[in-house]
Amino acid sequence: MEFDWLDAPFDMKAFKPRELEEAFEDPFSIRVLPESPYGDDESRFLLLGKTVTNRDLFIVFWTDGKKARVIAVREMTEDESSFYHRRNADLL
Repeated sequence: MEFDWLDAPFDMKAFKPRELEEAFEDPFSIRVLPESPYGDDESRFLLLGKTVTNRDLFIVFWTDGKKARVIAVREMTEDESSFYHRRNADLL
């Protein structure tokens, strides 16, 4: 997947593009398509993923299937991180 980093709406010093790409590549990442009042053309996805350095990230992004644009990113909350780890423990 190709990423659109032009005019990123988040601090690219706090969250490096490579880290975000690692979270997308995480084989245990959790992706959710929440209900959206905007319709299919404006759908936003949520991703819970881990970087190679074990940083837990919560990412909101848009994609058309070929290109992705990260809209927001932050560290997972304690509850989100617990959910991520519990869900993946069931898969192992």
